[in-house]
Amino acid sequence: MNRSIRIGTRSSTLALTQTNLVVQRLEQAGVDVEVVTVSTPGDQSSAPITEIGVGVFTSALREAVVSGEVDVAVHSYKDLPTAPDVRLSLAAVPERADPRDALIARDGLTLGELPTGSTVGTGSPRRTSQLEALGLGLNIVGLRGNVETRIRKVTDGQLDAIVLAKAGLDRINRSEVITEVLDPIQMLPAPAQGALAVECRVDDVDIEHLLRSLVDDEATRAAVCAERAMLAALEAGCSAPVGALADVVEDLVEDETGETQVVQRLSLRGVAAAEFAGTSGAASSVEVLRASATGDLTAAEQLGRALAAELLDLGAGALSGPGRS
Repeated sequence: MNRSIRIGTRSSTLALTQTNLVVQRLEQAGVDVEVVTVSTPGDQSSAPITEIGVGVFTSALREAVVSGEVDVAVHSYKDLPTAPDVRLSLAAVPERADPRDALIARDGLTLGELPTGSTVGTGSPRRTSQLEALGLGLNIVGLRGNVETRIRKVTDGQLDAIVLAKAGLDRINRSEVITEVLDPIQMLPAPAQGALAVECRVDDVDIEHLLRSLVDDEATRAAVCAERAMLAALEAGCSAPVGALADVVEDLVEDETGETQVVQRLSLRGVAAAEFAGTSGAASSVEVLRASATGDLTAAEQLGRALAAELLDLGAGALSGPGRS
């Protein structure tokens, strides 16, 4: 391919750093790349994501690809709406960074060390519901702004702690501010957290094949596919109180000859918040529902849908719809 590839990205430090991971892979293979920054509604508003809508960080980038302003867009995968855009192809899902959440707290404290009543900032209903379910008596408040702005809320003493994605902190070399990496047993991450989505026009097959061959990671694509399928089956947007994490694990199976073979399988864990009405005049309560399942690596989407069905049977639909995100 002789032409230069124009890659669209948001202008934040994190977005540019993530895009550079893709740029480096392409340039190492001798591809000429131009980075084009695109402003999105999410960059122009300080309102909570739940108010300004699903896809707020990705719609402008997608339109830039469709219009021909850029050839490729790099997104934080978890920001994409679950419904596919038929005009675009998900050409590559690079190897995933650490998907876990991270705590940044005053005085180097861990989550369990924060005193009752401590104020913890997060812009995520998913994190809010899981933090509240831990029963630590924390005061959870909303949070917006870029990574540095959020960190300053703690260092300036406005908040006792915040929760951010570890991958973002790692990518901009700010891991030193983390006081605790949260175990997924405590806090399941957002579906596709730590992963990137690289899209191009559906009819641009040359670029699609190039990205797939140079940038795509098969195991990450399968894991994220399962997580996102669960999210979509719950009819929940990217900001809904739903968490999921799929891991590629090794399993032992016996073949037709009786020989034991090692195969790779997907292990998927899911969590969803649900609101249950109180009895005898009592206030309603929000509960965090959990489920897990294992399936074939080649059946990631089916695994995600099956786990969503289990969560729905438990009552997850009571809070996870788009209007209740």
